[in-house]
Amino acid sequence: MDLQVIEDAKGKPTGVFIPISKWRQLKKIHKDLERLEYKEPTKTELLQELKDAVEELTLIEKGK
Repeated sequence: MDLQVIEDAKGKPTGVFIPISKWRQLKKIHKDLERLEYKEPTKTELLQELKDAVEELTLIEKGK
């Protein structure tokens, strides 16, 4: 596998770059890797999160 190790300014390894073709192969073998990918939230999901946050703040203000 053609991995690239990412290092900080002091040469300490901080991450690994995996080519997308290899990543796709790994996901086929290890189905649980799918959950590690970032998925852009939909507008509906963002609005629901904001609504939930406002409701939670309202409850906090009321001391609940």
